[in-house]
Amino acid sequence: MNYKIIGQTVPVVEMTLNAGETIYTQSGGMAYQSQGIEMKTNARGGVMRSLGRMFSGESIFMANYTAQKNGAVVAFASTVPGNIVPVDLSTITEGLILQKGAFLCAEENVETKVAFTKRFSSGLFGGEGFILQKATGSGKLFLEIDGDSIQKELAPGEVLKVDTGNIVAFEPTVSYEIETIKGLGNIFLGGEGLFLTRLVGPGKVILQSQNFHDFAGRLIPYMPSSKN
Repeated sequence: MNYKIIGQTVPVVEMTLNAGETIYTQSGGMAYQSQGIEMKTNARGGVMRSLGRMFSGESIFMANYTAQKNGAVVAFASTVPGNIVPVDLSTITEGLILQKGAFLCAEENVETKVAFTKRFSSGLFGGEGFILQKATGSGKLFLEIDGDSIQKELAPGEVLKVDTGNIVAFEPTVSYEIETIKGLGNIFLGGEGLFLTRLVGPGKVILQSQNFHDFAGRLIPYMPSSKN
């Protein structure tokens, strides 16, 4: 499989497949394809794993695109302005923890499953619920990023405090917990909410420069509304 990322505002990842190669994505994730691509939709990984995807914010059903001949092309688009980041999971021994909405598509030998947060407080206050996703395997995984991507390699014990909506993914070696912002003035006047996510190394962290949910929330006051 060869791929290239096309575009800068709302990019697509275009893949050229050999016969028999398969790429899967959420239902509705495909942008365009050539002849020679067969699509099959299924509850990838069985019923329980599919239900876990639903709780982590992904589709229950996955669309699988398989090349019937060499050189067949299929492309997948991001849903908001940002970037598409390829990750070679064969270089990450323990896989990658993904936040809700980060998964775009992957090769067939990449598996995703539910990953529960280790701390109750992280699930209760973290903004992503109790359930994240874990991607493992030896193939390529493509992540959807809101805005620009920032990648950090945390040293053992190194701390990074992040707004939860700006986290995309991190290695399982990175601990994940929630801490309260200190000071009443900061809480009520700072505009950052009550909590930050505290990431502690070692391990790789992928961030995004924009939290699209916050961006959409800022547009609401400017949206026309009907008057009774």
